[in-house]
Amino acid sequence: MTKVCLYFQIHQPWRLAPVTIFDVGAGDGRSMTDEMVNKTVLQKVADKSYVPMLKLLNKLLADEEQFSVTFSITGVALEQLQTFSPEAIELLKRISRTGRAEFLSETYYHSLASLYSPIEFLHQVQKHRNLINNLFGQSPTVFRNTELIYSNYIAKMVMLMGYVGMLTEGADKILRGRSPSRVFVAPCGLPLLLKHYQLSDDIAFRFSASSRSSEPLTASTFTHWINSSFADDEVVNLFMDFETFGEHQWADTGIFDFFYHFVREMIGSGSKFVSATRALSDASVSGYFDSNEPVSWADTDRDITAWRGNRQQVDSLAKIYRIEEAILDSKDDKLIEDWRRLQTSDHYYYMCTKWSNDGDVHAYFSHYSSPYEAYVNFNNAYTDIKIRLNQINKNG
Repeated sequence: MTKVCLYFQIHQPWRLAPVTIFDVGAGDGRSMTDEMVNKTVLQKVADKSYVPMLKLLNKLLADEEQFSVTFSITGVALEQLQTFSPEAIELLKRISRTGRAEFLSETYYHSLASLYSPIEFLHQVQKHRNLINNLFGQSPTVFRNTELIYSNYIAKMVMLMGYVGMLTEGADKILRGRSPSRVFVAPCGLPLLLKHYQLSDDIAFRFSASSRSSEPLTASTFTHWINSSFADDEVVNLFMDFETFGEHQWADTGIFDFFYHFVREMIGSGSKFVSATRALSDASVSGYFDSNEPVSWADTDRDITAWRGNRQQVDSLAKIYRIEEAILDSKDDKLIEDWRRLQTSDHYYYMCTKWSNDGDVHAYFSHYSSPYEAYVNFNNAYTDIKIRLNQINKNG
């Protein structure tokens, strides 16, 4: 019997308002977010993707007892959903009440804190755990880091936080020919679930006819691929952004119908869907997933160059964490919150200067006209925070 772990990521950053040099030092921090842009983007994505897909998942959970699903939703996305799309929040709560939806832990701000500050990393994970518990009544036991970023050091931190497992990318350079459909362990002993990126990307990136060399993918074909390729003691980890459904793959591609029939056909064939926790306990352990260098699910390199692959990104990240102690010592809640929002990985992703297919993906997600514009806007916002911090210290 084939097992499938279906995991969805929901994330929306608080996008920065255009910050000119004349806005820097205003003192109120209102330029840190563009409320209208964030509202417009969130509601558009909710209407096209979140709400219809959540309704479909509710239907499948009601109709199919063997169906289950796993979510990871950032704190900043949940903030916006509560403000701009309460319908999506209610649908998520209904899904949680079925008892067959698992919510994972991650960093509240979708940050790169795991690479820079263990203390800040711990704070953001705990803040996210509290929010998940308050909204959905769950205490997550499995961890998903920002963009599936993993290293041996990060795994050790996650294990010390008490998690029973972690998700990451099934990177070929680490697997070296081994299958990603088994449970691996970090050198510290933390169990790991690895994304099967080829099958996941067949849905997320290659579903529609415009991005495939043949006909659109059908539920029957995809079901056959899975059932004919994996043993009973394996688990196929299909990990993808939730926006795949309705936003990246529009409704008129047939993506919603595909997903509905895929689930029904998989269950009808005797296969079953399992949560992340169940997948970790059911699958056989295959060996160590050993990587001192961070891996992720981003770009063809599956590394962290999407966020720190050029001098501008490295400089911006170094600056934001360099002022951590001073920011926290200020005890100014608004300043600390603005600083943490500037840690959101998207700000550095927009600065990426890669070319070819990777560059196209970065440009698709960015609301800036160029990586340089993203860098300038970020640094103006950072300078504004530094001026506010200096003023607090002066008055204190």
